[in-house]
Amino acid sequence: VQLQASGGGLVQAGGSLRLSCAASGPTFNTYVVAWFRQAPGKEREFVAAIRLRGDTYYADSVKGRFTVSRDNLKKTVFLQMNSVKPEETAVYHCAARRGLIVSALSSSKEYHYWGQGTLVTVSS
Repeated sequence: VQLQASGGGLVQAGGSLRLSCAASGPTFNTYVVAWFRQAPGKEREFVAAIRLRGDTYYADSVKGRFTVSRDNLKKTVFLQMNSVKPEETAVYHCAARRGLIVSALSSSKEYHYWGQGTLVTVSS
């Protein structure tokens, strides 16, 4: 499967942004899809994931502010980001793989397919 992330841009602190991850391939609905982010000089970190039937998982830092969703017919996963913070400036990547257990969802090493990333800049 190929992934393409989009929707990044400049947003003020406290504002909202919606990222999209468009996928190719006939079996997208069998993949777990996650969002990770990487700020300059920092390690990649888990943001959110969504499983096949719509079960969602979030990093503690974004719970209550970010929402991940998927549209299997459109082969797209979304990340709605609300009340964003300057420290959340980063390149956001989407990633996918099949058959991922819950305990491994937040590990970037477990994902086989990655999009190119989209830059989110949050101004203070």
